[in-house]
Amino acid sequence: MKHHDHYKLFLLFFFLMVSACENKQTTPKHVAATNQQSLEESIKQEKKSTKKKILFFGDSITAGYQLEEEDAFSYLIQHQIDALDLDYIVINAGVSGETSSGGLNRIDWVLRQPVDIFCLELGANDALRGLDPNETQKNLEGIIEKVKSRYPEAQIVLLGMLAPPNLGKNYSEKFNKIYPSLATKYHCPIVPFLLDGVAGIAELNLQDGIHPNKKGHEVLKNNIWKVLKTYL
Repeated sequence: MKHHDHYKLFLLFFFLMVSACENKQTTPKHVAATNQQSLEESIKQEKKSTKKKILFFGDSITAGYQLEEEDAFSYLIQHQIDALDLDYIVINAGVSGETSSGGLNRIDWVLRQPVDIFCLELGANDALRGLDPNETQKNLEGIIEKVKSRYPEAQIVLLGMLAPPNLGKNYSEKFNKIYPSLATKYHCPIVPFLLDGVAGIAELNLQDGIHPNKKGHEVLKNNIWKVLKTYL
């Protein structure tokens, strides 16, 4: 089966399962800066550090849904950074089920800690719920503007997503233009499709067929690293 077909099957199944999966009141095993207490602790720890901060701001993919902390791509990137003796701390600020609107409401709280590189991974849940792509883009622009206002020197990296094909050609075309448009407007580097090489491949996803497993997160880490390494 071709990669394109894998992707279609993955997104169709993702669309059918998202409500049942993302909205469950299940706490993922991977908990980083995803609640107030952990964020407060993170802020206290990192204010004492002179290392630069890389913050991943996203949904269940970033959060490392149902994975141990060390299996999520953010931890794998930290391991890569440490192996190269680079002076950075990676912060995971992912929340399962997060939409672009939820992210916009949450961003001020997250930006209480300094950020040098801000990686934005939001919008997939908007598409899965058929939300207006124009609103999604406005919300993502709002998040980017807040980051740029609070930390003007911060480098923003976009982790892109594609819309489910079953929402129709018109919707998909509008949604799929969001990330390239933001990259152009804000001169941001972009990972065009974060799930490239993972979507629709059973052995790289959990049993739900939706969320990347440990091996899948290794692929995500590589997809991100190809872009991120240039800015370290």
